Amino acid sequence: MKRQNYINWDSYFMGVAKLSSLRSKDPSTQVGACIINQDKRIIGIGYNGLPMGMNDDDFPWEKEGDFVNTKYPYVVHAEANAILNSTQDLKGATIYVTLFPCNECMKLIIQSGIKEIIYESNKDHGKDFNQASLKMMQSAGIKARQIKVDKIILEPVNED
Repeated sequence: MKRQNYINWDSYFMGVAKLSSLRSKDPSTQVGACIINQDKRIIGIGYNGLPMGMNDDDFPWEKEGDFVNTKYPYVVHAEANAILNSTQDLKGATIYVTLFPCNECMKLIIQSGIKEIIYESNKDHGKDFNQASLKMMQSAGIKARQIKVDKIILEPVNED
């Protein structure tokens, strides 16, 4: 008889997105994304962070202040990184993301051909950029649904 308490596909792929988010250096918001194709194969993963080759210690991580002295002009979002890291065409793909995409990421999602967004949090619901994101998503015919996944606890092991 097969094991009965294995996780479902949604939990598995959101778990990969959550695991990816743990790579983020952002002290306030860690986001991860996992893109799968129609055969349920992972074809892209990403997390929010600075562009490749930039030193994390040379740029600000603050949320407030002059624009140039905050994280916002420098950080690449998880969805964008997952799209850029993808190993194949994204037409008809599904993206699992720990935070509902902003309007800038929604443009990339639409343009890449992704047809479904599965997200865990929508903490920015009602904000202007979130409303724009929803409007574009609906216009493009992209499906979205929110899921909750039990906490995944991963802690570094100290091997002395």
